[in-house]
Amino acid sequence: MSWNPTQSPECPEAGADALETLIIPRARDLGGFEVRRALPSPKRQMVGPFIFFDQMGPAEFITDGGIDVRPHPHIGLGTVTYLYQGEFEHRDSLGTHQMIYPGEVNWMVAGRGVTHSERTSADTRATRHNLFGIQTWIALPEDSEEMAPDFEHHKEDALPVITDTGVEARLILGEAYGHQSPVTMQSETFYVDVQLAPGASFPLPDNHEDRGIYVTQGSITVAGDNFDEGRLMIFRPGDRISASAGPKGARLMLLGGATMNESRYIWWNFVSSRKDRIEEAKEAWIKADWENGPFKLPPGDDAEFIPLEDDKPKRG
Repeated sequence: MSWNPTQSPECPEAGADALETLIIPRARDLGGFEVRRALPSPKRQMVGPFIFFDQMGPAEFITDGGIDVRPHPHIGLGTVTYLYQGEFEHRDSLGTHQMIYPGEVNWMVAGRGVTHSERTSADTRATRHNLFGIQTWIALPEDSEEMAPDFEHHKEDALPVITDTGVEARLILGEAYGHQSPVTMQSETFYVDVQLAPGASFPLPDNHEDRGIYVTQGSITVAGDNFDEGRLMIFRPGDRISASAGPKGARLMLLGGATMNESRYIWWNFVSSRKDRIEEAKEAWIKADWENGPFKLPPGDDAEFIPLEDDKPKRG
């Protein structure tokens, strides 16, 4: 989820000869809802500008069940929500009220500060339903960290699609394979949802400095090595890499871009190139001065919020 329930996130990592890094996320059960966190990890904080990577689900909810991520703050990053199944109802302090469905993209730029919530809608709670998707954070470049917050939503048919025999690839963010996503980016990025039929192959773009593959479903073979779902592989710059799906096919997220010139600090939901800026954000959230402070609560969802010291999610 875009709310980070741990203030100093870690996950285990294992190496492989053919790769720069292989990350095996730890699955966490958040009240019947499973999250696998691949970034940040102890030895690899980012892939390009991607600094946080969560697989949400797959999960099934019975009637009246769902997700309730209360209003919480962000600075210095952009959040990307992309679903395979289910929906979210997004509200933020900009006044945005937006549903998101599979194949669409929500892109919220926190900049100097934004607050938002994500919940399962009342209509969806009325029936048994599923949720499955990926949520990431992208660290903003230093000259954009204090920009005004912003929000974009793009429908499924607005995103470029690349098809070939046994391949369907949807470009969510950035530039790859001669295509450009309509989402406004602040740095060089690529992010691609790839579905492969059994035995089908697809290459990583070779025009980006930092590149990774996350296996969401199925399995793949890269350079003779097999990788099952729930693995993030990070490759050396310049190497030509192609992934081939296993006997059940595969669904992948390709991600990366230019590396950051500056180090990044991450604490709870805050990302910054400056430690003091994170301390400022912490103090502002503790004060909870919604009228005069830098953070506001989302209109229509301002009756509760996640306190700084609260490290447990509220799930319906």
